[in-house]
Amino acid sequence: MRHGKKVNHLGRTSSHRKALLMNLANALITHKRIKTTVAKAKSLRIYVEPLLNRGKVDTTHNRRIVFSYLQQKEVITELFGPVAAKIGDRAGGYTRIIRLGERYGDAAEMAMIELVDFNDLLLDDKKAGGAKKKRTRRSGKSADAAAKPAAKKEAAPKTEEAPEAVVEETPTAEVVETAPAAEETVAEAPAAEEAQAPEATEEDDTTKEEGKA
Repeated sequence: MRHGKKVNHLGRTSSHRKALLMNLANALITHKRIKTTVAKAKSLRIYVEPLLNRGKVDTTHNRRIVFSYLQQKEVITELFGPVAAKIGDRAGGYTRIIRLGERYGDAAEMAMIELVDFNDLLLDDKKAGGAKKKRTRRSGKSADAAAKPAAKKEAAPKTEEAPEAVVEETPTAEVVETAPAAEETVAEAPAAEEAQAPEATEEDDTTKEEGKA
């Protein structure tokens, strides 16, 4: 059972284990990506990340401490040069472990451990994904904003046409209604005159007869 086992001894003596981790750390800093077992990758992450953290501050003291763990001048130059420039803005988590499945033969769990800031494919995908999201959000807002004014412009002419149709219909209705009334008054006028005309003639005849008498 585990029972508070903090260090995985990897089935090796202390000196053998230190030499193994030193060689793995040198390979990781040099090549930026190595393939090993999951157990070794986890132990290597604990071993190398404090060294990467010291590499961000280039001082003689940090160089001597890192050299005591790595023992290779070329790796020290690489760590305090290009690697430190890449990981300078990162607060921690400099490595990534990716499981690769079982190894053919002994079925050991394999993994790839790499420096996060040196995986250009994932970094490019993140940048491209962020740019696409921003474009879709902007295009969505602009499309909605363009659709709303268009709908308002289409609705405005309909409201303006309605009064014109009403104005055109009302005069025609009035003309049709008033025309017969005018004709009736004109037709009634002669009839009234004809009715009054005989009465006037009869009165004239009576006055003439009285005068003769």
